[in-house]
Amino acid sequence: MPPAKSVILLELNELTPKLMFRFIEEGHLPHFARLFSESKVFTTDAEEAGFNLNPWIQWVTVHSGVPFSEHGVFLLGEGQKVESKGLVDLVSDAGKRVWMCGSMNVRFQTPLCGAALPDPWAADIDPYPLELLPYFRFVRHHVQEHTNEESRLGLRDQLAFARFMAGHGLRPSTVWQIARQLLDERSGRNRWKRVAILDRLQWDLFHWYYRRLQPHLATFFLNSVAHLQHTHWRELEPDKFKLKPSPAEQAEFEQAILFGYRENDRLVGKFLELAGDDTTIVFCSALSQQPDVRWEDKGGRVFYRPRNFDALVAFAGITAACKSAPVMSEEFWLEFQDEAAAREAGRRLADLGVGEHPAFRVDVRGTEVYAGCAITSPVPGGVMLTNRASGRSVRFFELLYQADTVKSGVHHRDGLLWIRTPDRRHAVHLERVPLTSIAPTVLGLLDVPVPSYMQGKPLL
Repeated sequence: MPPAKSVILLELNELTPKLMFRFIEEGHLPHFARLFSESKVFTTDAEEAGFNLNPWIQWVTVHSGVPFSEHGVFLLGEGQKVESKGLVDLVSDAGKRVWMCGSMNVRFQTPLCGAALPDPWAADIDPYPLELLPYFRFVRHHVQEHTNEESRLGLRDQLAFARFMAGHGLRPSTVWQIARQLLDERSGRNRWKRVAILDRLQWDLFHWYYRRLQPHLATFFLNSVAHLQHTHWRELEPDKFKLKPSPAEQAEFEQAILFGYRENDRLVGKFLELAGDDTTIVFCSALSQQPDVRWEDKGGRVFYRPRNFDALVAFAGITAACKSAPVMSEEFWLEFQDEAAAREAGRRLADLGVGEHPAFRVDVRGTEVYAGCAITSPVPGGVMLTNRASGRSVRFFELLYQADTVKSGVHHRDGLLWIRTPDRRHAVHLERVPLTSIAPTVLGLLDVPVPSYMQGKPLL
């Protein structure tokens, strides 16, 4: 097969084969149906289990072409530590233009032949070029703090974002959707639909830079469906769960996951139009989800996040200066100036407890501390958080808050991989393929040499 003029790697995180084909058969996803009918269709196998089955591990495998056992990236935010070059760097080094739009936990080096927007959970990396900073800061805040109603973005950053988007592709239809969403939220319902607004903004930005750069490789990452599946599978299939949603929850959230798929379908239609005749679309989900019924006898799986990092750090007795940032769900990140300070901070966080149970999981790596609340069951209002080293106690909810959803979706190792080449020939391959085959396949499509450390077999 001759090299493609360009490749768009469409990264729709955790879309699930079972739901995808159900919604296609029901007629909800016409653009996905078209993409499927014009693609070589594969099912990927993440080849991991337990905590290793997390998207911030699998997307590193997709881009680097090496398995977790080799790249070793275990946490969100560690992607820049990958020693081997991945898709973005290899294509850029070959003198071809790249546009990486939000790919999760992916390494890139600068200067780059093109542009790169890190994922919104990235805590210690800037976009390239720096003109993308207003967008990056705005989206990062709204993604990381979407459950924290006490956190507000400063007026200066909001104005900088508005000015930036006005000159970088913001469409009147997106402005109208934002206005409709904010008006709708005044009823006290449907705040969860904000995920679609972020998706629309990401598309507007992607499209503007795509037209400007004309990249040989473009990547586009969305997490909205993954989020909706994690939080609303209970309302989609209540018969699978012991804990039933209330009538109000069922009424509001029954269609939430379908809403996410339909919004993604709308964007797939735009990508099909953008790709034209010479561009290959590689649609990948990396992994998927399934109903999570493991926590039903414990009241469901909930998670808690710090209200204010400075207050938590002070209560733990951590005196060294540090940078902090929320990550996903209950997790957060602290960075110190030296390893000794990080180790001491890790010990002090580990001294915090709720009754006999440790309050936090702690992982110290060099100068960084990755932590998350270890309490996953509902906490009564009067429970105390205790610093076992100092003997001090405060009410648990003075320092932490419960996110407003109970998780009901959990990761599954199967993923979707559809490759629509310019010939648009359809074929379904029944055997599962490893994620390590995706990077060599994309490099082959672009006629870029595949490095020896990528052992996956190209699929085309």
